[in-house]
Amino acid sequence: MDVLLTHAYFLEADAHERQIMRPYPPLGLLYLSAYLKAHDLDVGVYDTTFSTRQQFEQHLRRHRPAIVGIYANLMTRAQVVESIAACRRLGAIVVVGGPEPSNYASEYLGVGADVVVEGEGELTMLELVPHLLEHGAIDLQHIAGIHYLPEVEGAAPAVPVRTAPRAQIADLDALPLPDRAAIDIDAYIDVWRRHHGAGSVSLITARGCPFTCNWCSHGVFGFTHRRRSPARVADELEHIIEHYGPDMVWYSDDVFTISHRWIHEYADELQRRDLHIPFETISREDRLDAPIIERLAAMGCRRLWVGAESGSQRILDAMQRRTDARRVERIVRLLQRHGIEAGLFIMLGYDGEQVSDIEATVRFLERAAPDRFVTTVAYPIKGTPYYEQVADRIVQSGPWASTSDRDLGVHGRQSDRFYRFATRWMVSEVERYRLRGQGPGSYGRRAKSYLSSRLGRLGMLATRRQHAGAGGHEC
Repeated sequence: MDVLLTHAYFLEADAHERQIMRPYPPLGLLYLSAYLKAHDLDVGVYDTTFSTRQQFEQHLRRHRPAIVGIYANLMTRAQVVESIAACRRLGAIVVVGGPEPSNYASEYLGVGADVVVEGEGELTMLELVPHLLEHGAIDLQHIAGIHYLPEVEGAAPAVPVRTAPRAQIADLDALPLPDRAAIDIDAYIDVWRRHHGAGSVSLITARGCPFTCNWCSHGVFGFTHRRRSPARVADELEHIIEHYGPDMVWYSDDVFTISHRWIHEYADELQRRDLHIPFETISREDRLDAPIIERLAAMGCRRLWVGAESGSQRILDAMQRRTDARRVERIVRLLQRHGIEAGLFIMLGYDGEQVSDIEATVRFLERAAPDRFVTTVAYPIKGTPYYEQVADRIVQSGPWASTSDRDLGVHGRQSDRFYRFATRWMVSEVERYRLRGQGPGSYGRRAKSYLSSRLGRLGMLATRRQHAGAGGHEC
């Protein structure tokens, strides 16, 4: 085996995901595996999702790969660090890539990685793997798109070297389809069926996002937007249906409907091939309108998530979101009118947010009446404008190797307890509003929502006062 690819995500270690059970395969690794195999490299893939650390390390000892490539994101940092150590104990050369490592190249190299790959991995790994097999992790300066520690004489510590950037892949149609045969896709489908009644498989139609939201990471695909052809995506969908028989698919693009012309061409291609399968995806309000929503419904869209983020236009503008909160309300109604379930993503705690902005978001959700919404609290991801904006106020909650950017605090911002109360108030108040005017049968639920709403709001305001009294920021 020339290289073993893995991703160090263990479902057993993710309490939140075990509650919702919506896992998807590591699609980026499967693209990389297919590409390297197409160029005659001997590649193995170890999918850790349903595995344990002990089983992963047993696999390493059994196969003893010369090179291990590990995908890392901000959620898996601690597991990746442990995986690096396990690989190094067996003498393997370790390469890490994904959305996080290039932002923390020194740290990943410092805990034992030999090379950090920046951006897309296919072209870089195709050049890097043969070099590592023949020469080891030395003389790497000519390989574009990597970070590494050079050999230095004496006791002086090595300073990481960042080589020239690697050009992005222009023709995505030239890439082979993801190597789904390398892992157990049926295990994912079975989990979805057991917990949600419908098995799902993911695919992407494009790479990159041209939008400039301050908090969003563009660490792998950058700000470009490169699309696969409608015919090539239809080929993949046909393959997925034929080989795996899912009940639905998840188009995991950052913004599925960026190109309206592409959507219409893709819909025409699916219609020509008589391909019709329910799907779920994500978009933005400014890339949705009545004709495109009607087409999505005809294609089989059952749920569409919109990145609303806030009901306060002031906060949206501060985020450089370039969206209109009031128009989101109209888009939700359009989706529902066409039989598409509307989901909204809401972000609390963005820099400068006031209680009045949270109140505006609650009122917004009441008016919009989405079928569901999920909340998160803003956190600064290194490499983003938001991180730079609050860099002098960032508070590290623990050692780098055992935490993530999700754990970074921002000095002066409200406490985690405040946002737990704020979320409780938001969810309960929106539910109370939804139940308003319903018959006597809803009295118990209305009373429960009212009580929960009041407790959430009172807790939020009390926590704010305590925080201000302790020298924090009075928002």
